[in-house]
Amino acid sequence: MGPTDINEEYAYSGIVEAGDFVFLSFCVGNVGASIEEQVNGALNDMEKRLGKINLSLCNVVKMDVLLRDAWNIPIMEKVFKERFEGVYPARKTIQTEFAHAGGPDGLHVQIDAIAYKK
Repeated sequence: MGPTDINEEYAYSGIVEAGDFVFLSFCVGNVGASIEEQVNGALNDMEKRLGKINLSLCNVVKMDVLLRDAWNIPIMEKVFKERFEGVYPARKTIQTEFAHAGGPDGLHVQIDAIAYKK
C-alpha cells in the first residue's frame, strides 16, 4: 500500500505498509506528563494508528523505544507488562536527547514499531 499518515511539515510517514509488514514511526502521547503516562500515550497512539489499518498491538513484532533517560526503563517495562500481557515484541531501547518543542520537560518517550499483518 505504501506510506500513509504523512507529515509534510517534518517530512516523514507515520505508517508505511510494505508487503505483510507495517512500519510505524514517531508514536508519542501525553508529552509533558510522567514517564508512565508518556509510555501509555505512545502505545495508545500506536494502537490508534494500527486500528486505521485493522491491526492492533497484538500484531507488533518489533519496537525501538527512545527514552530521554535510560534509568526509566523499569517504568517502561512495567507498562509493557500491563499492555502486552506476556506476549512481547522484540525490543531495542535507546537513550537520546530529543529536539522537541517541549524541551527537557516535554518529550521523554518515542516508539517506532514494525507490525506483521498475518
